[in-house]
Parts: sequence; structure tokens; C-alpha cells
Amino acid sequence: MCMPKGAAMDLSREGLRGRIGRMEQLAAIKRYAIEDGKGRGMRAFEVVNGSGFDFTVYPDRGLDLGPARYNGLPLTWTTRNGPVSPAFYDTSGVEWLRTWGGGLLTTCGWLNVGGPCRTPEGDQGLHGRMDHTPAEEVNTRAFWKTADEYVMEISGRMVLSRVFGENLVTSRTIMTRLGWPGVEVVDRTENMGAATMPLMQLYHMNFGWPLISEKTRLVAPVHSVTPRDDEAAKGVPDWDTFLPPTAGFAEQVIYHDLPADVKGWCAIRISNPSFGPDVSLAFRKAELPYLVQWRMPGFGDYVMGLEPANCYAEDYNSMVAKGMLRYIEPGQVVETCIRLSVGC
Repeated sequence: MCMPKGAAMDLSREGLRGRIGRMEQLAAIKRYAIEDGKGRGMRAFEVVNGSGFDFTVYPDRGLDLGPARYNGLPLTWTTRNGPVSPAFYDTSGVEWLRTWGGGLLTTCGWLNVGGPCRTPEGDQGLHGRMDHTPAEEVNTRAFWKTADEYVMEISGRMVLSRVFGENLVTSRTIMTRLGWPGVEVVDRTENMGAATMPLMQLYHMNFGWPLISEKTRLVAPVHSVTPRDDEAAKGVPDWDTFLPPTAGFAEQVIYHDLPADVKGWCAIRISNPSFGPDVSLAFRKAELPYLVQWRMPGFGDYVMGLEPANCYAEDYNSMVAKGMLRYIEPGQVVETCIRLSVGC
């Protein structure tokens, strides 16, 4: 169990039994609904786990993760849009940008990642529909898995379906534990239709100030780095650093081919001595072979994106042309897993 520095405590079931009346004193999943603005009526779950790490989950936005904090300091970037209900979603062109709120995790896909395009499955908007799809069969539970491990889970499923078309179902489980400053997201995507379908998956994780600043460094094993375009090539020499807010900065998208460990996991760390402990991101390479880095130190759009993916941040047609598009067969299940932790 990973605890904040200087906070060693007995968090076992027996150790807590005589000290608290309810587990919610230390760890809880709090349900509420947003009451104002464009997010009005949208469900939200606030998760605290007694470690100093807390985060928000939006069931009506694909069970994606919104703001996250550590010891009161934000880890994530929030867009100028704030939380927006999926009722305002416009699939055309790049209108996705009007309803994107940022946060710890925005899931892009199923049928497209990157810019809008026309595909055999129809016109696809920027980054696909996953993030704007409300979850079904949403459930929360908190329980002692063992005498020493108190687990909190949020689960549900998102369905991409069309009459005479696709039927893709993603079942998601979000897990954290008492005393662990981290979160794990596991997706199981099943093709419940009769035809082979494209499957594009990109987990858009958005980190902001004060974790991201001129003092930020990315730490990873030696690996190959590829720019998306000429603009991104300018950022390759110093990909592991960041800049102060810069007016007129053009985004840079850089692709990383990280090596996997003996268990098949890749990892990268965000280090900033002014913030405190490092933030680590890990994912399985077999299902998510690429890490997409989005460098955007723009004025007011000050964000570093780290995005495990099974494709580049380019549209369906680009992936077809490059021979990189992945498919999911009828009845096939694809499972992905990502983990984020602070100071562990």
C-alpha cells in the first residue's frame, strides 16, 4: 500500500474497526448531479480514498474521468468549456471541441481518432463518439477484498450501435483502493455485431498546472520518438520538457514507442520538484502499443497530453493508408488497462 510521505497508518480492517464509525470517513464514492450551466443534470461521482488523491467520474460522458487532485493541488487541465452534458454534442467536423472538458481521462474512439473524416461506417467527427456516450448499468461498490485491502469500484458499459451497422460494447471498471494514490481503468470491448469492425482506441490523459510547468520533466526508458508532422518535429529535441504559456503556439503531437517490461507493461513519469511526488502512467503494450504526446503550452490552453493508444492521433483513413488500423472480429473481446499513480 502506497501512502503519502510521513502518513504510515494501519489501514487494515482490524486496525480501523474501533477507530471509525463508517468507512466514508476515509474513503467514499459520492454521487451528485451538476445543477448549473451546460453540465446541468449530468451525473458525477467524486472518489476519495484516504491517500490525498481524489478524482471525479462522469457516467454520462463514457465513464471518463474529470478533475483529479493530490493533496488539494490539481493534476489535470480543465478546458474553458467546463463540464458539458452530452446533450450538447455535435458530431460534425471539430465541434467536439465545444463540449470537451479536459480532465484526467477522455476516451477517443471507437471508429475514429484524430480529425473528422468519411469512412465506410459514415461520417466521423473529431475523436469519435466514445466520450459523449452515456454509460448504462452504472454501479458503484466499496468492499473489503481482503483483511488489508479496501477496494472501491465504478462500473458500467457504453454501447455504439446503429441499425444495419455496428454494435460495439465497452464495459469499463474503474478501481482504486484505500490508501493508494492511484486509479486503474480496465475496458473490455466486445464486437456484438455480425461484421468485422475497425477499433480505434486512444486514452487522452490531460495534465495541467501546477504539475505541468517549465520545471516539468518526462522520464522514460530510451525509446524511439516520431513526430506527426513538421510542426511536431520542432519539439522532438526537447520532448521531455515544457515551456511557459506561449501565445500563438501550434500544438505538437509526438509518437513514442516505449519498451515493455517483462510483464508487458510500458511506463512514463511526470516529474516536477515544485509540485512534489512524481506522477506515473502505465499501460499494456500488446493492446496499446503507442504513447501519443500532445505538447500544448498555449496561452490559456496550457496542457500536456499523454495518450496510450492502439493508433496514431490521425483519422481512420490515415491509419488505413499506413496499414496501422486495428480491427475487432464478431464475438471478439479486446481488453485494455491503464494505471495512474502519484508517488508510487
